[in-house]
Amino acid sequence: MLSFLLGLWDLALEQPYVHLLTHRVGSDSIGGFWLSYSGFLEGQMIISLPESCLLTTDTVIRSYLGAYITKWKPPPSPLLALCTFLVSEKHAGDRSLWKPYLEILPKAYTCPVCLEPEVVNLLPKSLKAKAEEQRARVQEFFASSRDFFSSLQPLFVEAVDSIFSYSALLWAWCTVNTRAVYLRPRQRECLSAEPDTCALAPYLDLLNHSPRVQVKAAFNEETHSYEIRTTSRWRKHEEVFICYGPHDNQRLFLEYGFVSVHNPHACVYVSREILVKYLPSRDKQMDKKISILKDHGYIENLTFGWDGPSWRLLTALKLLCLEAEKFTCWKKVLLGEVISDMNEKTSLDIAQKICYYFMEETNAMLQKVSHMKDEKEALINQLTLVESLWTEELKVLRASAKTLHSLQTAFT
Repeated sequence: MLSFLLGLWDLALEQPYVHLLTHRVGSDSIGGFWLSYSGFLEGQMIISLPESCLLTTDTVIRSYLGAYITKWKPPPSPLLALCTFLVSEKHAGDRSLWKPYLEILPKAYTCPVCLEPEVVNLLPKSLKAKAEEQRARVQEFFASSRDFFSSLQPLFVEAVDSIFSYSALLWAWCTVNTRAVYLRPRQRECLSAEPDTCALAPYLDLLNHSPRVQVKAAFNEETHSYEIRTTSRWRKHEEVFICYGPHDNQRLFLEYGFVSVHNPHACVYVSREILVKYLPSRDKQMDKKISILKDHGYIENLTFGWDGPSWRLLTALKLLCLEAEKFTCWKKVLLGEVISDMNEKTSLDIAQKICYYFMEETNAMLQKVSHMKDEKEALINQLTLVESLWTEELKVLRASAKTLHSLQTAFT
């Protein structure tokens, strides 16, 4: 850790690397931060990181890569510039000024794009589809970048194909995707028109995520520093957390490669196919009802949460459960009005059936994962992560089932 901080001090051209105000902060080997002297009050700054310590496209263009980026047509994307720099600097090893930072980065990531296909097949359907889309994007990113990598051959003794391999680019892509902070959009003529908003911020990597805290994080144009302020209170010897945003576990898994236990934002998504699974197939107005839901944005983001089915899910079910003679009331349903006790009870009954269906499916997947852990020892870490995702979803479903039971008692 000392060499890391000293290296970053040099990196900042002898500017203080971070301001921690009057607080002394310690760290552990896995990235947690603890207050060792005094606590933080609401609104106080946790870290102020000078611009000179941020790794941005400006950093890349000022480097030995700048001349190659400037003359390449069509202009490389900001993402490609950052990824190329990371791979090149990692290859440089001890010769890299960024070595202290590179050494604390994960050697491998656990985002779905990095998992074995047989493990991805164990993910919830909606997450599996997004994971496959993510993998396709990265593969296309690699394929479309190979000519640019070839242009860098004069910089290396080794063949660029061996340096800028798919696995190397995947590591760099995951580094940016999981660790970058947001900056105000910039535009450079030598880069493509894609948003240039990402910066890697060494030292911030040592702050862990918690969904239960709130922070304000942004680049301060006046101080030219990236600043994080807490909106929570922290006592002495407590670990200091930041929050990546109010993300559910599927989003955290997809973008960051981890699952948060007891995540208050955790939820289980209901697809269109499951939404109508327990509705009467003889309903002649079903297609029209689905069309209405789609037109008004009620066919996506339907979920079960810790406090039961979401308002959107229940609203969609209430509309789908409308009797033929009350179909003209569909606008009132979308406005949250109660149409009848029968409609309320029927929609709750369908919600309960869907919830029980998900609970059975989740238990079956947990058994499948458990059996695979016994058979595929080499994949134990990946499978354990998937297992934790299903376990958290099962907890959410059980909580929803309990809430639904309470709601149904009003109609018995």
